[in-house]
Amino acid sequence: MPFPVMQIAAAGCVSKDSPKPKSWTVAKVQALFDLPFNDLLYQAQQVHRAHFDANSVQRSTLLSVKTGGCSEDCGYCSQAARHHTGLEKESLLEIDEVVAAAQAAKEKGASRFCMGAAWRGPKDKDLDQVSEMIRAVKALGLETCVTLGMLKDGQAEKLKDAGLDYYNHNLDTAPEFYGNIVTTHSQADRFDTLNKVRAAGIHVCCGGIVGMGETRAGRAGLIAELANLDPPPESVPINNLVPVPGTPLASASPIDPFEFVRTIAAARISMPNSLVRLSAGRQEMSDELQALCFLAGANSIFYGDKLLTTGNPEAGRDEKLFERLGLNAV
Repeated sequence: MPFPVMQIAAAGCVSKDSPKPKSWTVAKVQALFDLPFNDLLYQAQQVHRAHFDANSVQRSTLLSVKTGGCSEDCGYCSQAARHHTGLEKESLLEIDEVVAAAQAAKEKGASRFCMGAAWRGPKDKDLDQVSEMIRAVKALGLETCVTLGMLKDGQAEKLKDAGLDYYNHNLDTAPEFYGNIVTTHSQADRFDTLNKVRAAGIHVCCGGIVGMGETRAGRAGLIAELANLDPPPESVPINNLVPVPGTPLASASPIDPFEFVRTIAAARISMPNSLVRLSAGRQEMSDELQALCFLAGANSIFYGDKLLTTGNPEAGRDEKLFERLGLNAV
C-alpha cells in the first residue's frame, strides 16, 4: 500500500511551495538510513519526481588544470605532496589546452565544465589565469565550475566577475570524523570558503566522500551538515572512495553498495531542490548499481574518461547505459 503524503512530510520532505525545514538533525537523517530499503527508495523517488524530471540527468566534465604538489594531507587524495602515489607535480595548464578540452566535452554532451587545481588555495596571480579560463569556457556556452581550495578575502568576487557559475568545496565527511581524514586544515576552514562563495553570489557545489571508514551515523552527519547549509548546495557530489595506493586510505574497505544507494536517497530527500551527483568511484560501479542510484534520486554525473587523477566510465559506456534506462542527458 503506498505511503500517504503526510508520512513523507514527517520524514522532513517539503513540497515546492513549503519553506525549508529549520534543521535536519543527524537522528532524523539516520532514521531515513534505517528505513527498509524499498520504503526509502519509494520516498526518495516521490521527492525526486516532485522537483525534477525523473528521467533527466545533468552531465559535467572535470579537468585537472593543475595537478599534484598540494601541501594538504587529505587522506584520500593522490595529489598531496606528502603521499607517495607516483603522481608528478605539473604546472597550470595553458588556456588553449583548457579550451580544447572544454570544446571536446561540449561536443560529447556535457553542459558544465569543471576545472580543478591542487592547491591549498590559489595565489592572486594563479587566480588571474583561472579567471581567463572561466571566461573562455563561458564563451563556449558551457556552465563553469572550479575547485581551487580555500579562498582568501576578495577572491570569490574575482571569480564571480569572471563569470563563474559554481564553486566546488566539499565538506568531505561528518565533523566528528574529519580529523581522521585531514589535519592540515579544519572543517571550519571549509565553511569559511563556502561563506565567501555564497556572499559573492556564486552557486555552491558541495558534497562529500563515503567509504573512508566512517559509520552510518557519520554518513548521516555529513548529509545533515549539507542539508542544513542555508540554502543547501545547488549541486551535491557524492563520492565513493577510490582507494589510491600510497595514500593513508589505500586499504580502506569498500562501502556496501546498498549503503551507498541509501546515502544517495538520504541526500535526495533532505535536499529536494539540489542536483545529486554520482562522482568519484562510478567506474567501479556496475550498471545495475548506477540504475539504483538514479532510482534513489541521483540526477547528475561526471562525464568523461577521468576525474582529476582517477578513472571514470568511458563516454560510450554512459551512452549505452542512458539508452538502456531511457535517460535523457541535459
